[in-house]
Amino acid sequence: MNESIDKSVLGLHLPTDPRWANIAGMNIEDILIDHAYCEQKAASSCISLIINYPEKDDLVEMLTPVVSEEWSHFEMVIEQLKKRGYSLGKMRKDEYVAQLAKKVRKGGSREDQLVEKLLMNALIEARSCERFKMLHKNLEDEELSEFYYQLMISEAGHYKNFLSLAKKYLGEEKVMKRWEELLKEEAEIIKNLDVRSDRMH
Repeated sequence: MNESIDKSVLGLHLPTDPRWANIAGMNIEDILIDHAYCEQKAASSCISLIINYPEKDDLVEMLTPVVSEEWSHFEMVIEQLKKRGYSLGKMRKDEYVAQLAKKVRKGGSREDQLVEKLLMNALIEARSCERFKMLHKNLEDEELSEFYYQLMISEAGHYKNFLSLAKKYLGEEKVMKRWEELLKEEAEIIKNLDVRSDRMH
């Protein structure tokens, strides 16, 4: 996976407003702080899936290294903050994730609920990958640009992990139908969210 990561690979229906990267570049402290918490929450989400579905050996095997990787990303973002004389600061509400969570279907079987959670995680990873690519291409800070290039590649792998697990549990046809529904809903969320300079999403 390289810089060919784009809409066709990630499946996103609506690209991020190009203004976001320029605004984010002028507010890098806020972006790094928000990004650190995103990595922390990504690790926590994988831990939660492992705790709640310990009987799923393939899930445990696939997500255990993702926990370590997401936490290492958290540590790496903290290091970038320290290099620039910044500290972590308080966590802000993630309106993007909050709105996505409302789209998760309630009820159904235990397997259905697992697939909904996996697809939500896949969406967040796909959007993060797209944002990392934008930062890589637009930041003047060469170190941060390279940093986000490496994370872009990693996030693309995570997105595929979640999607492949979902297909394993519910079948490709049903999962892809639901995935397309969520992609459309995610595009509406992106369309209606303000372009924020202090948020990764």
